[in-house]
Amino acid sequence: MLQYNRINNLVGWLVFAVATIAYVLTLEPTASFWDSGEFIACSYKLLVPHPPGAPFYLLLGRIFSLFASDPSQVAWWVNLLSALSSSFTVLFLFWTITILARKLLVPSAAAASRLSTTVVEAETVVAPSLGQTIAIMGAGAVGALAFTFSDSFWFSAVEAEVYAMSSFFTAFVVWAMLRWESRAHDAMSDKWLILIAYSVGLSIGVHLLNLVAIPALAFIFFFRLKKYSNKGAIITLVVSAVILGVVLVGIIPGLPSIAGSFEVLFVNSFGLPFGAGVIFFVALFIGLIVWAVRYAIRTGNRALHTALLSLIFVLIGYSSYLIIPIRSGYDPTIDENDPENIVSFVSYLKREQYGDRPLLFGPQFNAEPIDQKEGDAQYIKGEDRYIEVGRKVEPVYDSKDKTLLPRLYSNQPGHIVQYKKWVDIQEGQKPSFGDNMSFLFRYQMGHMFWRYFGWNFVGREGDIQQSGVLWPWESSEGLPDRISESMARNNFFMLPLVLGILGLIFQLRRKQRDAFVVGLLFFFTGIAIVLYLNQPPIEPRERDYTFAGAFYAYCIWIGLGVLAIADFLRKALKSDLLAGVVATVVGLLIPGIMAAQGWDDHDRSDRYHSVDSAKNLLSSVAPNAILFTNGDNDTFPLWYAQEVEGFRTDVRVAVLSYMNTDWYLDQMKRQAYQSEPFPMSLENENYRQGINDYLPYVERPEVAGGIDLKQYIQLVKQNHQALQIGDRAGRTYLSFPTKNFFLNVDKQAVVAANAVPAAYQDSIVSQMRWTIDKGGLEKKHLAILDLLANNNWKRPVYFSTTADNSDFMGLDNYLQLEGLAYRIVPVQSRSTEQMGYIAKNIMYDNMMNKFSWRNLDRTDIFYDENYLRFPANARDKYYQLTLEYLKAGDKATAKKIMDYCFTQLPDRSIPYDYYVPPFVVPLYEVGDQKRAQEIVNIMADRADKSLRYYFTQSSIFETEIRINLFIMQQLTQVARQVGMTQKAAEIEQRFMQYYGQMSR
Repeated sequence: MLQYNRINNLVGWLVFAVATIAYVLTLEPTASFWDSGEFIACSYKLLVPHPPGAPFYLLLGRIFSLFASDPSQVAWWVNLLSALSSSFTVLFLFWTITILARKLLVPSAAAASRLSTTVVEAETVVAPSLGQTIAIMGAGAVGALAFTFSDSFWFSAVEAEVYAMSSFFTAFVVWAMLRWESRAHDAMSDKWLILIAYSVGLSIGVHLLNLVAIPALAFIFFFRLKKYSNKGAIITLVVSAVILGVVLVGIIPGLPSIAGSFEVLFVNSFGLPFGAGVIFFVALFIGLIVWAVRYAIRTGNRALHTALLSLIFVLIGYSSYLIIPIRSGYDPTIDENDPENIVSFVSYLKREQYGDRPLLFGPQFNAEPIDQKEGDAQYIKGEDRYIEVGRKVEPVYDSKDKTLLPRLYSNQPGHIVQYKKWVDIQEGQKPSFGDNMSFLFRYQMGHMFWRYFGWNFVGREGDIQQSGVLWPWESSEGLPDRISESMARNNFFMLPLVLGILGLIFQLRRKQRDAFVVGLLFFFTGIAIVLYLNQPPIEPRERDYTFAGAFYAYCIWIGLGVLAIADFLRKALKSDLLAGVVATVVGLLIPGIMAAQGWDDHDRSDRYHSVDSAKNLLSSVAPNAILFTNGDNDTFPLWYAQEVEGFRTDVRVAVLSYMNTDWYLDQMKRQAYQSEPFPMSLENENYRQGINDYLPYVERPEVAGGIDLKQYIQLVKQNHQALQIGDRAGRTYLSFPTKNFFLNVDKQAVVAANAVPAAYQDSIVSQMRWTIDKGGLEKKHLAILDLLANNNWKRPVYFSTTADNSDFMGLDNYLQLEGLAYRIVPVQSRSTEQMGYIAKNIMYDNMMNKFSWRNLDRTDIFYDENYLRFPANARDKYYQLTLEYLKAGDKATAKKIMDYCFTQLPDRSIPYDYYVPPFVVPLYEVGDQKRAQEIVNIMADRADKSLRYYFTQSSIFETEIRINLFIMQQLTQVARQVGMTQKAAEIEQRFMQYYGQMSR
């Protein structure tokens, strides 16, 4: 037995080493797109990330960041935290599989019959034979390595995200519960349950996904301590659901919510200082816990004592969340939601800014509210008390407009269009329950879960969003190059899927209860997550990482599949030893294939453009600038560059979506490194929560011709009656009375600030006039207008070129392009072909001398869609800069710009996109006909091939169809312009054929 344990430990650590080496070799060296930049920055300086935060992850990330030799290495070290979390997940998965495998091959010999009480007698441990040991180790290695190289898990293992550590806690608590199961007869066995409780508490500070493993853990407990009965199974399921609810609702937001109620009561009603209510609640709660523990000890109630200790250790683990209000109290540069007091902290925990979705029962997308009801009061912290800023308003719907499990709930126009593609919804009719179930099974389960499941265990078609499963019999013939040549096109030949099915069948036949537990784990970390998330029909990116827990569970069956093969071979080879060896070797081929297929697209070791794109954007703006950005990928890499590497900390990055909140505007008005506060005149009382969230357009004839922007901002500050409108409930709101605004310009201030190049200073207008074509102003628009009114051109103000044009508020003709950002200037452009005008000398210096394009010319590096979007945007800006020099008659510089663009961003590594066809005409003008013709020929063939394929697929690829039709339309125009008449006619003919297909 001792020998078996040594082998089990040795092989487990060997598998751990393989996983660690693989992840370190493929680790991203810097911050990747999406949340990684934010998490690295917040780990490095212990800042406050987006709700609900990940404080325990941040603490560990901070420790790892301390090993960096310089700031540029911080990202690698924080990424390493994910790599090690993942390889430890693999280690505990290995030991979980070997425990389950051993139970299948070597059942324990009971010293006595199993009692029906909660007391379990000791069991005699039977040592496995050599052949059985090899088979068990093979099962563990194959299952663990299959998970190591599974698509979704590998993706999270090489970047700074919380999902890798979340998977670790799932694997650890399952392994710990199985360890408890084997020692349940020991007097000290309860320590395993307390350890699990502590792990659950710590995991809350990482992510909540792994909490759904609790029902599976409960059934391990039930099967070990009780004789099976249907009643007992139902009770176990109910109790596990209660435990899950206590943690998810009662502990995480519940305890802080109660503390918040005490706090408001003590401060507002009793006149006590801030914090008194929280202190009283904590003292009361600790007193109750101490009393309950002493009662359990006094009465000898072991179950109550263990439950209370488990609760205490959950709370100890959960206490990592104290870092959030503590750090927020210091007003750090990243302080999302400003959760420095108990009221805002509760809102932070509940993720209130993201809204909610109906789950079990609710309205559908075409339901109209018949009334509204007031919910709980909302408070903010004032000078000496908590101020009520209104109550939550909840719409009331007729019960006829509600349905069980509402899946078709979103009334966003884009979502409704997509609903109709997945479900046959009749116009003007409310969806039936069957329609909702159809969407659930076709989209939410089929497309958003089973498709991801197929990616991991069957094969992946490619990296284009919405890519399907690659089945073994599918050929690459006739596929678009974007798919057939993609490094993400991985074919596993269904081998992991088949081996997992064999393992499931084998376990079902021999240990139904264990199979049930693994199946329960698969269900709750997969299907139940689908039901809970209730995903809309459009997602900004693939969400496969959400279901890593289910893929972990399936890899247990993949490992047990080795035992099924060994069992079959044993009968044929008449040897346990030989059967175990052959089954292991055959099984190891499967993770080997997965590693070989997935290595190139999961290897991020030389990818840098996520951070380079951020630095390029920051390099596009003048010193001490204010830069308005759009979404996650437009912002989080910039936060990383500034917070970690200290790059361009003079620039104030202002996230447009966050500017609809009072806490963010407050932060913008504080100093941040070298960046001065926002020059805003509006005070907190003008934009706090519930105040001026939305200002509808209500026309006033007396100012229909226009209103002075400064005057309008002053009226808003004064809450002037001229702007007030009322609703039926008697509440008043401010409006904006005209869509036409003007701002008088101080030309001397513009020139003194060097806001406009010398060549355009004669064109500075004395008065800017523009029209805001909106039905209402959001808080962010009001803040931008206030900034524009009071800045007096002292600070450069920019919009990122990737920002939504609707946020420009009609200022399109007063924009100056200087790279990847537009600067607001008092020079009016009359061009109808482009937005604003181009400061070509500034833009040339930025894009030719300051920008970085590390490794984008290498064909051995995989760049997915998220990475390709940024070079595409840059190509467009190089094109606009080229045109500007051609207009000036400088063909030499124009050619230099295009040569630089296609050298840094070549087609072989960054495929031509829809921004490239316009280059054909200027290429002809500078005499580079060869490259121009190459672009036309290559892109025409690719578009033709792509459209032929996409029209054979479902409408899920409508975006790709429209893009390729647009490319063909562009190619037709430019080919005709440069005299490629015959080629233009060919492309146009094909375009009309495909366009006709789309129309049908």
